[in-house]
Amino acid sequence: MYVAVKGGEKAIANAHRLLDESRRGDPALPEIDTRQIAAQLGLAVDRVMTEGSLYDPELAALAIKQAQGDLVEAIFLLRAFRTTLPRFGTTTPVNTGKMSIRRRISATFKDLPGGQILGSTYDYTHRLLDFSLLPKRSSAEPLPAALADRSVASDIPRLADILGAEALIERAEQDSRRSPPHDLTRDPLELPAERAVRLQNLARGDEGFLLSMAYSYQRGFGATEHPFVGEIRIGEVDVLLVPEELGFPVVIGAITLTECVMVSRHAGDRQTPPTFVQGYGLAFGNCERKAMSMSMVDRALRCRELNESEDYPVQNQEFMLYHSDNVEASGFVQHLKLPHYVDFQADLVQVRRMRVAFENQKTKKAENS
Repeated sequence: MYVAVKGGEKAIANAHRLLDESRRGDPALPEIDTRQIAAQLGLAVDRVMTEGSLYDPELAALAIKQAQGDLVEAIFLLRAFRTTLPRFGTTTPVNTGKMSIRRRISATFKDLPGGQILGSTYDYTHRLLDFSLLPKRSSAEPLPAALADRSVASDIPRLADILGAEALIERAEQDSRRSPPHDLTRDPLELPAERAVRLQNLARGDEGFLLSMAYSYQRGFGATEHPFVGEIRIGEVDVLLVPEELGFPVVIGAITLTECVMVSRHAGDRQTPPTFVQGYGLAFGNCERKAMSMSMVDRALRCRELNESEDYPVQNQEFMLYHSDNVEASGFVQHLKLPHYVDFQADLVQVRRMRVAFENQKTKKAENS
């Protein structure tokens, strides 16, 4: 509880009211119905039911609506509700051999008994945006926008500025002569990666993976000191562009960002006095959990430059940067669904040979005994 917040219970009630407004969005648009979520966002509903340990599409859809589409929060809501339910008994194990099949594939045999049933899947789509799914509107009609939380202040000093007045926190190096940072959207990742590249990678990384690794960091698998949330900021910032023909910056729009600075104590070394060091996270929109996780992982990956030992996965650049990309990870895992008939036949022949050798050795032992 932030007891120093002005207004106390009244401030909290107002925060709840703002949350309701933000969840509802533009009142000029029809409110989304839980039946629509259950029918049209079925994969999200299925994930929430699975990780929430409760099979109820209606309640899962309600949790998704209540959480504004934040599936992790929706899972939390469903698990919390599940704890209130009485247990009437235990069912017998389900028999998946009697399943009414909608989809069935195998990567081992081309002519699988019973056949291959592709069913409903994204496996064979081209991953191109289908603009026909957008609502029909005139070119002059603006895009609908959700109600943003009201901005209440600007030019608030950063925590780093406050601690920096006493030289208690590291200062970010500012060098205008530096070349532009490596762009991960254009060029592949190269290791070892400088911090600017690591932050790009983490910003694009899977939130669930970063959350798990940040949790491991908190539990002692990499943390040297307990981290503290120095500051979380959510708000709108102007985007500036310097046109060549003008030579000075102009505002071309505004975007919503979440920024998190995580601070932790550092003992220093012979050249550096004890101080606070920072981990940094930045994400589009309202993504507190992602920004917090990112900032903790960023702090862990700074172990080399801070002369700390690299003992855990969260401190290893190759492990973290390569495995945090959910698009690459998904492709690598899901490619196993594709036909591997020749590979499997080779393994099948090898296992049969090994079985024959095993049986022969077993027979010889029986004859000698």
